[in-house]
Amino acid sequence: MYRVSQQMLFSRYVNNMNTSLTDLMDLNIKSQTMKRVNKPSDDPTGMMRILDHRDVIRSLDQYQENVDTAKGWLGRSDDTLQQASTLLTRAKELATQAATGTLSADNREEISYELRSLFDQMIGLSNTEFEGKSIYSGHKTDGNAFEKIMWMTTNDKNLNNNNTFRVEGTSETTVLVQFYDTSDTAAPGDTMALNDPNLGIRYSSDGGDSWKDGTVAFAGGEARLQMPGSGTSVVFNNNSDVRINSHDDENDGRGTWLWLRPSARYLGDDVDSVDVDKMGSGTGVYEAEASGSFPHGNVMVRIDNDSAVDFDEEIEYSFSIDGGLTWKTGNRAYADATASNAVLSIQPGGVLTLNSNGGNTLQPGTQFVIHPRTADINLDISETESVRVNDIGKDLFGGIYQDPDVTISNGGNATLLGSSNAMPMFYDNDGQAGMFLAASNASTTENIFEVMGNLIAFTETNNQTGVQQMLASLEVAHEHLMNRAASVGGRENRLSVADNILSGLELNEKELLSNVEDADVTELMTDLAQKQIIYESVLRSSSMIMQMNLTKFI
Repeated sequence: MYRVSQQMLFSRYVNNMNTSLTDLMDLNIKSQTMKRVNKPSDDPTGMMRILDHRDVIRSLDQYQENVDTAKGWLGRSDDTLQQASTLLTRAKELATQAATGTLSADNREEISYELRSLFDQMIGLSNTEFEGKSIYSGHKTDGNAFEKIMWMTTNDKNLNNNNTFRVEGTSETTVLVQFYDTSDTAAPGDTMALNDPNLGIRYSSDGGDSWKDGTVAFAGGEARLQMPGSGTSVVFNNNSDVRINSHDDENDGRGTWLWLRPSARYLGDDVDSVDVDKMGSGTGVYEAEASGSFPHGNVMVRIDNDSAVDFDEEIEYSFSIDGGLTWKTGNRAYADATASNAVLSIQPGGVLTLNSNGGNTLQPGTQFVIHPRTADINLDISETESVRVNDIGKDLFGGIYQDPDVTISNGGNATLLGSSNAMPMFYDNDGQAGMFLAASNASTTENIFEVMGNLIAFTETNNQTGVQQMLASLEVAHEHLMNRAASVGGRENRLSVADNILSGLELNEKELLSNVEDADVTELMTDLAQKQIIYESVLRSSSMIMQMNLTKFI
C-alpha cells in the first residue's frame, strides 16, 4: 500500500492540466493559421514536402516577376516602334510631295522643316527608356542609344571608297560643298588633289542660293576642309583627289559634291563579332574562328586527347559555359578528309573552327576561350526558356556605327556602318561624279537615320532626284521596321503563353501544398471543442479533489 502525498497529487494535477492546455493551445494555433502542419514536429515527412512545394512556388513567383518585367520592356518597345512607323508614314507622305516635279525650291524647303522635326522625334524614340534603362543600347542601359551628329553624302565614288573621314561641328541646315579650278585650266570632271594650290572650295548653307569660299589645311597626315561660316569642317585621312565643277556654274554636276547633313551615331553594344583566344602550346601555327550563337556568353574549349592529334584525326574535347567550373565532356570532332580544318560543335548553336596549314598538331590540354560580343538582355521565364527583352538599336534604326575592333588611322571614321545595309553614296554607273542621277541608279537601304538624313539634305538643296531615291529607301526602311516590330510582337505572345503556363503551374503547386499543409476545418473545430471540454474537466476535477483532506472530516 502506497502513501499518496499532497505533493504527488499536486504534481499529477499540474501535469494533466499542462498536457491538456498544450493540446488546446496547439489546436488554437491551428485554428488561427488554418494549417495542419505549423512546425516540423507536427508532421516531419509532411514538412519536408511542404518546403519542397514552397521552393517551387518561390521559383514560379520569380519567373512570373520576370514575365511581368519582360512585358514592360517589350510593351514599351512595341509602342515605340508603332510611333516610329507613324513617323515614317508621315515622312513618306512628305517625300512623295517633295518628289513631285511641280514643287519649287521654296516648297521643298518648307517640307524640310517638318522632316527635321520628324528626325528629332525619331532620335527621341530611339533613346526610349523603361524604368530608367535604355532599351535599344544593349548592355549599356545607363546611357542613350543614339546621339545626333553631322555626316556626309557624296556623289564621288572614289572619294568615298579611298578615304576615311569625319565631320566636325554642327549646322542647322545642310551644307553643300563643291570643288573648282581657280585657274580655269582644268576641265569640269577632271581630278585635282586637295593640296593643289589652284583647287578652290565653295560651300553653301542655304540650299545653294549663296556660296562662300572655304579652305583646306593639312596637319598630321589629315586634310581638313574648313567652312567657318557653316560651323562645320570635314577631315580626310589623306591628300585625296576630287573632281572639279565649273568655276562659274554652281549647278554643274560633273564634279565632286558633298552634302553635310544630319545623322545619328549608335552608342550601344552589338553582336557582330566573336573573338577566340588560344591558351597552351601546340606544334605549328594555326587559327581559331568561332561562329554561330553563344547565348551564355564566354565559352571555354579544351582538347582532351591523350596525345598530340592531327587536324584530320578524331579530336576529343570538352567545353564549359561557366568559366571552367563545370565541363561538358565526351564531345568528338570525327576524322574527315580535310587535313587543315577541324570543326568543333559547341552547344547549343556555336561552332569553333580550327584552321591549319598542314603538318600542325593539337596538344592535350590546349584551350580556347570564345568571347562573343553580347548585347542581348535575356530573362528566364521557365527552367528551360528565356526571352530577349531588348533590341540592338543600330539594327532597328540604323545610324552610324564603328566596329570597336577596327582601328582607323588618324581618327577617321568613314568605315562607320549603320547596319548590314549601310547608306550608299551616290555616283554614276561608270563611277564618274554626277549630281543628277536617275532614280533607278540608286540603291535602297534599311538605315532609317541615314535615309531621313539624306531626305532632309535633298529637300533643303532642292534635289528632286535625290528625294525620289530616298522615297524608295523609305519604303524599304519602313518594311524593315515593321519586320522588327513583328519580332517584338512574337516575343510578347510568348510571354502571354508563359504567363498562362506559370499561372497553371502555380495553382497546381498551391493545391498540392494545401493538401499537405491545410487543416480540415470541420475536424479541427470538433477537436478544438473536445480539447476545450477536456481541459475544463481537468480543471474542475482537480479543484474538487484538491479540496478533499482530513480537516473536512474532523
